[in-house]
Amino acid sequence: MTTLGASAVALALSYAGMAGLSLAMDRHYEQVTGHSEVPPARRRMLRATSGALLALALLACTGAWGATVGFTAWWGFLTAGGVLVAWLMAYRPRQAAAGAGAALVLGLAGWIATAAWG
Repeated sequence: MTTLGASAVALALSYAGMAGLSLAMDRHYEQVTGHSEVPPARRRMLRATSGALLALALLACTGAWGATVGFTAWWGFLTAGGVLVAWLMAYRPRQAAAGAGAALVLGLAGWIATAAWG
């Protein structure tokens, strides 16, 4: 995986993962859906899926840069994804959730494409 491809994949997956973690919280779930509480099964699914997405972002970073630099880059992408989610949840919560879906699709497609051809 090239460093540019790893950067794009890691940022997309970090954003989607952080958005999933925020939607596992009652406050943000209510902002997006209008329901006051996250059902327990959905909360567990959101947390598990988000953790897996963040782990894939780590794999993309360490695959492109090695363990030391990749881990540091991963922290940077986690920060960027988290800040973007926090900002969008404050001003445009529904667009933040829609963007997370798009980031999920693009991130996974980029992961598969680079794994298949790269």
